[in-house]
Amino acid sequence: MPLTADFSLAGKTALITGAGRGIGTGIAEVFAEAGATVIVNALTDRHLAPFARALQAGTGQTVVAVAGDATGADGVAALVSRALAVSGRIDILVNNLGDSIRKPLVEVSDAEVETILALNLMSAIHCCRAVGKHMVERRQGKIVNISSFGALKGQAGNSLYAAAKAALGGLTRSLALEWAPYGIGVNAVAPGIFPDPVTIGAEAYAATVESAKTRIPVGRVGRLREVGLAALYLASSASDYMVGQTLPLDGGLTT
Repeated sequence: MPLTADFSLAGKTALITGAGRGIGTGIAEVFAEAGATVIVNALTDRHLAPFARALQAGTGQTVVAVAGDATGADGVAALVSRALAVSGRIDILVNNLGDSIRKPLVEVSDAEVETILALNLMSAIHCCRAVGKHMVERRQGKIVNISSFGALKGQAGNSLYAAAKAALGGLTRSLALEWAPYGIGVNAVAPGIFPDPVTIGAEAYAATVESAKTRIPVGRVGRLREVGLAALYLASSASDYMVGQTLPLDGGLTT
């Protein structure tokens, strides 16, 4: 059997949250190249719709943009309903939605606590519950949670984000054991520094790239496509024997 068959997503439908910018776009691009029908989600269509159109034109794969809030149960239910309407199935779920607020914990407001937990943990829980019912019935599926090096390495001023991502690791491990008997693979990727100039601006991006030369052992920032390739492994049949693991992808930052 050709090696590429192990990594093919032909005939599969993937739902990716937080895919209007940043890491989510890198994952969507690789999945489309691997043959998947890709459903991308973000809160608004501002970046999402143009990205989806460009990706479909560039790959020839069906790419559908579904804007909406994926942090609460009602929003996720609507998202999953619309995603199922595309092809009648969701074979792969990528919980990529996330963001951080860098400030001392004592200065974090109640609203910010709720926001960070919603983006980095509760969205994944709601999506796993909604999509999981569908996958359990079909007795197959792949879930890829996007964690962070912050879950593996302490970082002053970012404790709430780190706590949420660490909890995501616990969800990954336990849910993997719960759903392994149903043929559902649950794993995670923990990216390091993967800046996106669209998200942080050209000046901040240049500063991050320069800092990485001394901060990161391999001497550079990560490329968005690299997270896509790691996610592809976890979403494909190549990872069928991997259960509940989190793959660090950080250029040696947490080694």
